[in-house]
Amino acid sequence: MVSTSSVGGVAPVGLRATGATRRRLLVQRLVRALFGMAAALTVGITVLIVVSLVLPAIQFFQEVSLGEFFGSTTWAPLFKPARFGVWPIVAGTVWVMVISLLVSIPFGLGVAVYLSEYANRRVRAIIKPILEILAGIPTVVLGFFALFFVTPELVARFWPVGNVSTFSGLSAGIVVGVMIIPTVASLAEDAMTSVPRGLREGGYALGATRREVATSIVFPAALSGIVAAIVLAGSRAIGETTIVLIAAGSKPSLTWNPAEQMQSMASFIGFAGIGDQSTGSTGYLTIFAVGLFLFAITLVLNVISIRAVRRFRQVYE
Repeated sequence: MVSTSSVGGVAPVGLRATGATRRRLLVQRLVRALFGMAAALTVGITVLIVVSLVLPAIQFFQEVSLGEFFGSTTWAPLFKPARFGVWPIVAGTVWVMVISLLVSIPFGLGVAVYLSEYANRRVRAIIKPILEILAGIPTVVLGFFALFFVTPELVARFWPVGNVSTFSGLSAGIVVGVMIIPTVASLAEDAMTSVPRGLREGGYALGATRREVATSIVFPAALSGIVAAIVLAGSRAIGETTIVLIAAGSKPSLTWNPAEQMQSMASFIGFAGIGDQSTGSTGYLTIFAVGLFLFAITLVLNVISIRAVRRFRQVYE
């Protein structure tokens, strides 16, 4: 309770909230409630997605055993006789992710270091919009670019091992890597830019060159953000559907040659989802089983990212 008694005969200053103060408090409560609803909506949508995957997946595994799903190496769920060994499309997913990261990490980090440590304001104003344009190119366009240019002009000419198919997981991985370069570059550049200027000036004061400051001071200090950028880009590569469906084909194969035709988990979902599978059939339920497995892989990657960020995170004041 607020006391309104006077001190020394002087009239007390009114401590009751004025109309403006009450309105300001009301607006703060409304904004807090709005943000709370947005957070709850996000959690609710995630829960609904998990439920929509889990229930049909349970029905699928009542018809197909876990031993067949994880123990077989033949994937043909839409044909007769059906085969449900998931590892061929897991291998295709891993191939696309690894190749895309091999493309995006050096180029993305190179762009990030250049923008953070070398580029002046005018050059940065030119490169940043170009990265945004690259990130905004439709994936279907990138898929046909991989099919009609990367495969015949690059992969078929320069790949030295084995045969090169018309549809190639290698070309799909290369173009997916190009697609996620802006993700790596933008997030890594933000992490490097947030490193305090005093660390750089301390390195220069000790006689370090700009390259040494970038590689020995800025890069380690921003490592948590860089790791998060790479994991996020990897998750984006795992979930890419259109490019892989167009460029890599729809034949699941457990192969050591990435230049051959292959199928990823996401591209299978896209391929089977536009087919004529009857609702409730085993082939239809396969989509949800693969989707749940893909969700679990992405969740594990995000948990690894969070742990890495917490381990390497450095707080500057």
